[in-house]
Amino acid sequence: MHSRIHDEWALLEAERAFGKAVRARRRATLGRRLLRRCTACARLFVADPLRTRGGAGAGHGLRDIPLDAITGSLEPHRAAQFDGAFRPSGRVRDRWISVWHAESRGVVLPPISVTRIGDAYAVRDGHHRVSVARARGATTITALVV
Repeated sequence: MHSRIHDEWALLEAERAFGKAVRARRRATLGRRLLRRCTACARLFVADPLRTRGGAGAGHGLRDIPLDAITGSLEPHRAAQFDGAFRPSGRVRDRWISVWHAESRGVVLPPISVTRIGDAYAVRDGHHRVSVARARGATTITALVV
């Protein structure tokens, strides 16, 4: 009985967190429009996979990286689902909530996959995990740097 109540509470918490993140995205968009700032500048940067430098070398492999250093995506479709601060659009609700809920239950999620671009990183896989981690207030995330 306790686990069912805990599970329902965790789902409600996930719904609340998602709503908060979506509202923050909308407020930021409205603020940019009111201040006549560049709306395109707030979009998630899409890196060109042909111009990124992969290969072996220092800095590759599994490590914890700062969430603030993740500034882009290698997937245009995914980039459209998040803003530059990885706040979600309403279209990703179910997946976002499932990631939040899994973390609440203590499920260990696989590391995200990123490519280093200068001093920053672009996400290959794990956009929702980055968004949820930011919403939870995390400062780092485990990533496979390729």
